[in-house]
Amino acid sequence: MMENMHYKSDVEAVDALVQKYNVLRSEIARVIIGQEDVVKNLLISIFCKGHCLLVGVPGLAKTLMVNTLSKALGLNYSRIQFTPDLMPSDIIGSEILDENRKFRFIKGPVFANIILADEINRTPPKTQSALLEAMQEKAVTVAGISYHLEEPFFVLATQNPIEQEGTYPLPEAQLDRFMFNIWLDYPSFQEEITVVRNTTTRHLETPQVVVSAEEILFFQDLILKIPVPDNVFNYAVNLVSKTRPNTPKADEKSNQYLTWGAGPRASQYLIMGAKCHAAINGKYSPDIEDIIAVAHAVLRHRIIRNYKAEAEGIRVEDIIDHLIK
Repeated sequence: MMENMHYKSDVEAVDALVQKYNVLRSEIARVIIGQEDVVKNLLISIFCKGHCLLVGVPGLAKTLMVNTLSKALGLNYSRIQFTPDLMPSDIIGSEILDENRKFRFIKGPVFANIILADEINRTPPKTQSALLEAMQEKAVTVAGISYHLEEPFFVLATQNPIEQEGTYPLPEAQLDRFMFNIWLDYPSFQEEITVVRNTTTRHLETPQVVVSAEEILFFQDLILKIPVPDNVFNYAVNLVSKTRPNTPKADEKSNQYLTWGAGPRASQYLIMGAKCHAAINGKYSPDIEDIIAVAHAVLRHRIIRNYKAEAEGIRVEDIIDHLIK
C-alpha cells in the first residue's frame, strides 16, 4: 500500500485529513444546504471503505448529494435506477458477439468509483444480490472471467420508506453489508427557503475537486493504522453484545423488544467509524464518544424489533439510545 504520500508521520497525515475533510465539507455545502450529519457520515464511510444505505422520502436531493460528492472527490459516478424488470446484466455488464464473431465484455454501470443504487428495494433479489456481490468482492464474474472494480469503490443505495407495495426489502444478511444506514430528514424551514431560492434561478453552484482518488486510498489506509485503546474495543463489543436477545450479555430491553441483534460486523464498523470520526475531529485515537457518534448509523439496520415493540411504538432509535446510556 502507499506509504506516507509526503507526510513525515501519521500524526501529520491525520492533520492533513482534517484539513481535506473541512475543505470537502465546505465545497459540498455550496450545493447541499443543511444535512451536515448526512454528509459527515457519507464521508466517514468512504474513508472507511464502507457502503451506505440512505433512507428518506423522495425529493430530498439524494441524487444531487451523491453527484456533488463524486465531483468534490474527483471520482467517476454512475446512477442505477432500480426497477422490477432490471436484470443482473444491466448492472454488471454482459458479453456481446462483435463484428469479428468474438465475444466481448461490455462493462455495466457498476464499473465506476461511486454508484448510486436508487431505490434498491424496487428490484427482485437476484438483481439486488448482483450488486451486493460486487460490493463484497470488489469484482464481478461474467462467463467465468473475473473483472476487478476500480478502487475507491463506494455504493450508496437509497430506499424510499413510504411506498412499500411491490417492493423487495433487502434481507438482513444483505443489509449487514452496509456500514451505515443514514436517515435523511426534511430540511428545516430556513434551509428549505435557501434550497428553493438557490434552485429556482439560472445560476447553479458546482463544487471544485478537493481530493484525488490516490489521496482517498491513502487516507483509507491511514484510518486502518489509527491505534484503538482496549477500553474502546471493550465498549464497542459490549454495546453490540447487549443487542442480542437471550444471550448472556443481553440488555433487558433487548430481551423484551428485539427478535434479532447485531453481528460481529457491527463491532468492526463501530471501531472503523470511531477511528475515522476521531481523525476528522483532529484526534489521533478514538474514545467512547466516537463510538457513540456512529452507533445509530451502524446499528439501526442490524437490530430487528419484535411485535411487542411495534405494538408499543418502541422505535429502534429508542432502543439504541437506551443501550448507549
